[in-house]
Amino acid sequence: MAEILFFHLQSRPLEQVLPTILMRALSRGQKAVVEVSSQERLSALDDHLWTYADESFLPHVTAMEADAAQNPVVLTTQAHNPNGAQVRICADGVRIPDAMQDYERIVLIFDGDDPEALSAAREDWKKARASGHAASYWQQDEAGRWEKKA
Repeated sequence: MAEILFFHLQSRPLEQVLPTILMRALSRGQKAVVEVSSQERLSALDDHLWTYADESFLPHVTAMEADAAQNPVVLTTQAHNPNGAQVRICADGVRIPDAMQDYERIVLIFDGDDPEALSAAREDWKKARASGHAASYWQQDEAGRWEKKA
């Protein structure tokens, strides 16, 4: 059974939280695939992950690159798993996959200020719980720290 984490963004954008989530997966020896809804968003995240901190970067590729299967982090706009990742991150309006059992961990990151994103996250929460997967809900506090709410 997959562990499914719902991250409700409020005080910090995806660009600020994604590197931390990816670094945690890599520190556990896990590969990750990040799915976003558009090529424009993918390109922006691709650039950001190389430059998000002066002292650090995240090694990654996009799914369009020939060596995607060998990389620990792959960015994509499709519902595939090009690098055999154990962690799937769904962001920017992407829903959790039907094949939840294919992953150890699924992270759904959604914008708390977007009513459509909230509604979709609620539907995905029900889907995850009905499937018997372990689901937890995390919300940012004013300082951007994550608090477990459910």
